Amino acid sequence: MAISRKQKEARAKVDSSKVYSLKDASALVKEITTVKFDASVDLAVRLGVDPRKANQMVRGVVTLPHGTGKDVKVLALVTPDKEAEATAAGADYVGLDEYLQKIKGGWTDVDVIITMPSVMGKLGPLGRVLGPRGLMPNPKTGTVTMDVAKAVTEVKAGKIDFKVDKTGIVHAAIGKVSFDAQKIQENANELLQTLLKLKPTAAKGAYIKSIFMSSTMSPSIAVEEKSIL
Repeated sequence: MAISRKQKEARAKVDSSKVYSLKDASALVKEITTVKFDASVDLAVRLGVDPRKANQMVRGVVTLPHGTGKDVKVLALVTPDKEAEATAAGADYVGLDEYLQKIKGGWTDVDVIITMPSVMGKLGPLGRVLGPRGLMPNPKTGTVTMDVAKAVTEVKAGKIDFKVDKTGIVHAAIGKVSFDAQKIQENANELLQTLLKLKPTAAKGAYIKSIFMSSTMSPSIAVEEKSIL
């Protein structure tokens, strides 16, 4: 595939033999973004864990101090007595049976689903639809709760969940290139500090093996692990 002039210029700005500090990477990622839309800034963190072993699974949630920059669409699957609470907190869609039927029909046009413990039984049969899309609510990520308003507010404010994949990498969107460099750095640091706290006791050797920052269609920037420790 042909590389455009702008992409060549972007690649020329990244020294592939160099490892950048988190601060420098956060500034550089803005310079090497060539797309015309407000691109996402992503982190890919390779961990020294074996995700096949339950005692080395890394999964958690983090609230980014400056949000994700994305308008997160939230569906609150709640009983009638919780509908007003969810709506007031900013949920985009609120209801129960009508949305369960829509999901059964293949509708998944949301980013996060928040529900209550008493409703989870109804969601079980929809696991084949929601699971592959990462939409199944989970108590561990705070999306199955009686405090629906708090959960909706946190997600809208920039709370994200992450999980190490089968290759040992955590991928997460931590902002937009329209953010100033300091906000990108602070969001990235918040995720990385959270990952450090979640280090499994069973993990041996180097825990964080590599960190790469990139934006949509940009080259990757290697980030120095020491700059976040």
